[in-house]
Amino acid sequence: MKALLMLENGMTFEGQGFGDERDVVCEIVFNSAMCGYSELLTDPSYAGQGVVMTYPMIGNYGICIEDAESGKPWLSAFIVHNVSGLASNFRCDLDLNSYLQNNHIPGMYGLDTRALTRVLRESGTMKGMIAYGENPDREAMKKVIADFQMVSCVPLVSVQHGRVYGDGPVRIALHDYGVKQNIIRSLVQRGCTVKCFAHDCTMEDMLDFRPDGIMLSNGPGDPQENRKAIGELKRIYEYGIPTFGICLGHQLMALSQGFDTYKLKYGHRGINHPVKELADNRVYITSQNHGFVVDAKTVDPQKAQVSFISMNDGSVEGLTYASGRVFTVQFHPEACGGPKDTGYLFDRFLTLIEKGRL
Repeated sequence: MKALLMLENGMTFEGQGFGDERDVVCEIVFNSAMCGYSELLTDPSYAGQGVVMTYPMIGNYGICIEDAESGKPWLSAFIVHNVSGLASNFRCDLDLNSYLQNNHIPGMYGLDTRALTRVLRESGTMKGMIAYGENPDREAMKKVIADFQMVSCVPLVSVQHGRVYGDGPVRIALHDYGVKQNIIRSLVQRGCTVKCFAHDCTMEDMLDFRPDGIMLSNGPGDPQENRKAIGELKRIYEYGIPTFGICLGHQLMALSQGFDTYKLKYGHRGINHPVKELADNRVYITSQNHGFVVDAKTVDPQKAQVSFISMNDGSVEGLTYASGRVFTVQFHPEACGGPKDTGYLFDRFLTLIEKGRL
């Protein structure tokens, strides 16, 4: 079926539909990864977004369910230049088109994704709508886009009932804002017992688990919408338990200490983003997926120091707090699917916990 993508600035891109061919309106973003689309599709941080892949051929190795980062895909739409009609991989469970159909995710291919990405880079992330059929009503589409408002997706993607993973000697309470499974796997592989707690849990809920440390997960959307979580993190910081935050967790901890966040023009999304660790002047390649960052100008040096910066735009990529018990990063050290340069940060977290036990 024919498909039309309209952006909020009025620009249109024509292509073909695949997946679940139903009209959808969402925020349009782009991702520069060449692979890892199975993990991308199931990353809860993409909830409410239509993802444009800059790499031209997607779907050639199909979908490997074992690689999923959550139980289902969360993005609103998947937009590619060319979707492979052949899924060739010994681990493949099904092809991309069938996977999107089974999970009711609209797809679009055959458009100039390079041109679309240039528009998003120059004009910034914007709302958009995909409509299917021969002659979609463009005026009606404009109205739908104008009326569309992004809402917080954290309550949608957060765990509703606590689940425990692993049986190691180190107990980790994970504050789940939309966690990627490889964060949990990275902790379990290092000898942790991990219990997930909902986004709106209290500090007392987590402390009842008697944790040795607290993990703050990734998640979707504007961090400033999560007022209750921010308040609880302020209490957790004052309590003094070792804490490690990733992505949205990094932003929420910063907000809890009075720092500010702002929305990037087009975000950081891909598995090829360089960051520098300032302490040793080393550069690492990282996986990233975020549209907001901590404002460096609002970071109080008496409370925290910037530990990592982006080599692309100089934005804050990590903070180390003056208490000595909390550190957070904007990128994904669990990096599934790749790269694994910064996996050592999980070891740093466990070392921090061990020091706290002495």
